[in-house]
Amino acid sequence: MRAAHRTTPRRLACAAALLTAVNTLAGCGHSAAGPAQHTDSPVQLCTNLVSYWADQTITNGKWAGLDWEQKGLSNAQYELYDDIVKAARTEQGRHGTAAARTLIQRQSAQRCKDTDGATYSSENWRPPD
Repeated sequence: MRAAHRTTPRRLACAAALLTAVNTLAGCGHSAAGPAQHTDSPVQLCTNLVSYWADQTITNGKWAGLDWEQKGLSNAQYELYDDIVKAARTEQGRHGTAAARTLIQRQSAQRCKDTDGATYSSENWRPPD
């Protein structure tokens, strides 16, 4: 049996760097324009971030102990994450980890949709002087 594939922040960063390099080099040729590049909406980005980190937390993942800035969350996204983790831990205690993961996916999608991605700046962010 093969081990489950785990996505780590390092792998995510490497994938993002590779995608950036490929997209940059793709503009160097003289070929006809291809299909438009797909970018995730703020709601989808929020859902992906919050659900990933909530899952890491309830499963005691390697990177679960990082703070909100290291996780790439805004303050608003961190509040969603914190609420969802609390609910997921309760669900995990009552019905197991699979049920908690389902709750994380459902609540992350709904709460991120309700807040339009919760991507507004964190309260600690200040523009340079």
